[in-house]
Amino acid sequence: MRVLVTREELVPRVESLGHDATFCDLIRVEPLGDAPVDARAYDWLVVTSRNGAHELARRGVTANRIAAIGPATAEALRAHGLRVDLVASTHTQEGLREELPEERLLLAAAEGARQDVLDADFLPLYRTIELRPEVPEVDVALLMSGSAARALAATGARVPVIAIGPQTAVEAEAAGLDVAAVAAGHDLEGLVEALRSLSWSSPS
Repeated sequence: MRVLVTREELVPRVESLGHDATFCDLIRVEPLGDAPVDARAYDWLVVTSRNGAHELARRGVTANRIAAIGPATAEALRAHGLRVDLVASTHTQEGLREELPEERLLLAAAEGARQDVLDADFLPLYRTIELRPEVPEVDVALLMSGSAARALAATGARVPVIAIGPQTAVEAEAAGLDVAAVAAGHDLEGLVEALRSLSWSSPS
C-alpha cells in the first residue's frame, strides 16, 4: 500500500509495516516573533500543538504551569526540557476546558486558532502556510493537523485519511476528505497503530 506522510520520521515506521511511504510537505510554519514568552502573570500556559511547543522552546518561555492538549504536544514540550503539568484526557480544547481550573489562562497557538472554547488570553506564535504540492497517487494519507487536511483537500486529491485526533478528523471532513480512521493514541505511534489495525484493499 502507498501511504502519504507529512513528517519524515514517519517514513521508516510506515515502511516497517511493509508499506511504501511517500513524504509530502503540505504546510510550512512561519514564526510570528522571536521575543521570549513570559507567562508568569498567568496560572496556566496552554499549548495546543507540536508547532506551538517548538516555537515556545525556540523563543524561550517562562511559565508557572503548562497544559498540553494531548500526548504529542506534551512529548514535544518535554523534548525541549519543558515541564508539562497537565495533559488533557480528551485531546481537544473542550477537553482542556473540562480539566483546567477556572484560573488565568494564556493560550499560545497558531494565528487563527479557535478562541471560542477556553476563557483565555491569546498569544499567536506562528502562522501556518498551506502549500500546494503535486500529490502523488497514494492509497491513504496520515494527517497530523487540520491545516494539513485543508492543504491536502485544496490540491484536489481525494484520498482516504487517518487523522491524529478528533479535531483533525473534524477539519478533514469539513474539507471534504474521507476519514477512514482516527488514531486512538493521538501521537505518531497512534497514527502508525491505526494504519496497522486497518484492513486496506488497494485499488486495482
